[in-house]
Amino acid sequence: MNQPLCAVLLAGLFAAVLSPAFAAEARPAPPPVEYFARHPAYSDARISPDGRYLAISVDQGEKDVLTVLRMSDLGLVHVNALPGDKSVAGFRWISDERLVFTAVTKVGSYALPASTGEWFGVNADGSQPQPFIHYGQRSASERRKQIGNERYQMLDSLVDENSRDVLMAAYYPRSSEGAGVVMVRVDTVSGERRNLTRAPAENCGLVLDEKKEARWAVCSQDTDAAGNFDIHSEVWRRGDDGRWVKLNSSAASGRSLRVITTADDGTIYAMQGDGKAPEEFGTIAADGSFRQLFADPVAEISNYVFSPLDGRIIAVVTAAGVPKVHLVDEEHADAEIFASLSQAFPGQLVDFESATRDGRQIIVSVRSDRNPGELYLYDRETGQARFLLKRRAWVEPAQSATVRAFRFTSRDGLTIHGYLTIPAGSDGRNLPLIVNPHGGPMGVRDDWEYNWETQLFASRGYAVLQVNFRGSGGFGKAFQDMAYGNWATGIMNDVLDATHWAIDQGVADRERICIYGGSFGGYAAMMAPAREPGLYACAFGYVGAYSAAIQMQRSDTSRRESGLRYLRRALGATVAEQNAMSPVNHADKLADLPVFLAAGARDPRCPPENTEAMRDALIAVGNTPEGVIIQSGEMHGFYGVDARLSLYSQMLDFFGRHIGGRVDVGDAAAAAEPAAP
Repeated sequence: MNQPLCAVLLAGLFAAVLSPAFAAEARPAPPPVEYFARHPAYSDARISPDGRYLAISVDQGEKDVLTVLRMSDLGLVHVNALPGDKSVAGFRWISDERLVFTAVTKVGSYALPASTGEWFGVNADGSQPQPFIHYGQRSASERRKQIGNERYQMLDSLVDENSRDVLMAAYYPRSSEGAGVVMVRVDTVSGERRNLTRAPAENCGLVLDEKKEARWAVCSQDTDAAGNFDIHSEVWRRGDDGRWVKLNSSAASGRSLRVITTADDGTIYAMQGDGKAPEEFGTIAADGSFRQLFADPVAEISNYVFSPLDGRIIAVVTAAGVPKVHLVDEEHADAEIFASLSQAFPGQLVDFESATRDGRQIIVSVRSDRNPGELYLYDRETGQARFLLKRRAWVEPAQSATVRAFRFTSRDGLTIHGYLTIPAGSDGRNLPLIVNPHGGPMGVRDDWEYNWETQLFASRGYAVLQVNFRGSGGFGKAFQDMAYGNWATGIMNDVLDATHWAIDQGVADRERICIYGGSFGGYAAMMAPAREPGLYACAFGYVGAYSAAIQMQRSDTSRRESGLRYLRRALGATVAEQNAMSPVNHADKLADLPVFLAAGARDPRCPPENTEAMRDALIAVGNTPEGVIIQSGEMHGFYGVDARLSLYSQMLDFFGRHIGGRVDVGDAAAAAEPAAP
């Protein structure tokens, strides 16, 4: 691809401006912890409708800012930062000159940010910044922008109108469990709002048709007929007379239906499922009849590739193991462009991120297991791609570890998929192994793409095993539902079986295996060794949930009745069941295991009382943890680079003491020091 030298240099300079510089001279191996733990140069990226600007969100740790660059030379135009601890999120171009965005506060790297409900508008050059939706009247002139307890979600930026209006869904709480929904047209300068269409039921998402009218409603509830936690959905269609008609109820029909989007030509894309196998992808007609375009017996669709010209879906991606791209509209003009770009980057994932109004210029992303991600500007007329930016310009993909997909059969006959990160230059045999269960556990999953944490471990010579145990997302609702009530049994069986698989395959040195995880992974880091004492040489629990009682009483999940229903299904309905699955009650089985614990002092999801209780339980059986971190200011997963440097430096030192052996883990103290500029 065409990569002008000036663009490469500017990309490097841009990364240097946004984060500390690294020494130009050769760096001794392994790289310092900061090489991996520092934040990327950008996350989301959108080109302006006329192609003059590129807006990107930049993660600065405690908050995200919105940065605008000139497309011509990637020169900095303006950086937008919100006051206090608020981060920019969900930004959109609404015209050639103006952006809108919402505000969130970070809950931790393992938890979704929490919306503040505010929306702001600003011009590309930073002029005319102002809120158009906020809580609490600031002045008499802003009375129209003030709102009550409703929340707003963007439906369409109306960018083709090049106006200052947007279409949004306003959610009005009706009870502690439900919210009404109205589509409104909002003036992003004056804050004036005009109601257009009301949803037919509570807790609905609205989908627009090609005329920007609310045509479909996908509504959900999380209670089954017996009052227990389960997700059910309904699909409604609004006729030209304005009346809503229910087309499907998953509770009644046993078949789920989800409307995804409508293309410019009126094609309506949807997903259909039987609650067991992964959902099918296709189109639906006005009467709700479904026509299948693609189905995979193992994996759900993990991504859609949209045409920048007309919004049609030209390809879908599945990811049971290494991601696979499936063209579903081969006759579309953009399918050839997409296929050509994919061939230009073999072994990597290509996607269309955003495009100009006329579809001529397209922001293309490229990423892989060794490439953290980079952006190109593709010009439809010239057929050339110009390199723009790297997410982590300091990472050299050729020196990164590779990620292999694997699968095995569990002890009860399930096919379980996972990923194995192998250190660069290794033959993948007889390695010290870190077993790294993911969080969740329901609906979350590990994937094949670049992971700075597993790359950090691999840089020190460790293989890293990640398993998409039962309950993981991406393999169908039935597979996901297997996690409820089975945290300590079925899920732990999968983690243990995966560990034995790595031993049997000759990947792992059976004497040098540790387990580490965050959130539910922290739970697993304590529970798996309790289930099979002697298998692991050490365990590191990070922001974990070790006590069902604490989760039921103190977590933010427990503050809602729906959250309590979820916890009762996940952890057990009775105190006896909850106690049986809590690692704090199995500390006696960990009496000889080296343990290290870490938590965020402000964590609302898995409150630090979990970590304190686990520490106390271990001390009571004579096994004082080798270290306990309760990090001030941090929440459910650490954001601050300094906090990360301290955490991972101590973690590497811990692993080095117990399974390092021949592995050079570097000096923990030195690794915490950034290289001199």
